Amino acid sequence: MAENLQEQLYQRLREGLLAGHFKPGERLKIRDLAAAWGTSPMPVRAALQRLVAEGALEGEPQRSVRVPPMTRERFKQIFQVRMALEGMAVEAAAGRLSPDELDILQGCMERMDAAIEQRDVQGYLTDNSQFHRVLYGACGNPVLLRTIENLWLQVGPFFNRLFTEADLSLRLNDFHEDAYKALQAGDGKAARFAIEQDLTYFGQFLLNLLELDFAQARSG
Repeated sequence: MAENLQEQLYQRLREGLLAGHFKPGERLKIRDLAAAWGTSPMPVRAALQRLVAEGALEGEPQRSVRVPPMTRERFKQIFQVRMALEGMAVEAAAGRLSPDELDILQGCMERMDAAIEQRDVQGYLTDNSQFHRVLYGACGNPVLLRTIENLWLQVGPFFNRLFTEADLSLRLNDFHEDAYKALQAGDGKAARFAIEQDLTYFGQFLLNLLELDFAQARSG
């Protein structure tokens, strides 16, 4: 029973990181999480330690845990690997997605459109995460999928910054729609190009924010 609870809490934390529900630098307090989830601190601590071991979180003095802050160099390194692996996964997934999975992708896009209109950051990020994970999950390569998810654990918390400019949010779903149309046609190369465009467009925006943060820190 204790192991099942720990696994449930681990998965809940993992989902939250993937969907950007936690922010870079945010400290996760064991007692607060335990109180929010109606459990004792012990399984929460074990779940957090598991994520620390995986590199998704980092430990601090006095047993506290936080989401690692994002740096320019770290973001660039992760981005380069994501471009290669996620593009590979999309191309492999084309032609393998079931009608039910295509329906899930369509539902995600519809909810993302509604979230953008309502400025619902968490709603958008949750469905964005599901869209990509369902898509990559159809690639048929569990090693590739696991590696992609491990990278998302590190960058997911930074996706909150996508909503810092109103103009940018208007394009948050464009490349998903392009990818979906290509997937419907079974065109893996076109679907890969659309997702790579998605990664490039918003990756550059996030990198620019990091550059600005760095410049402000130096001048301050």
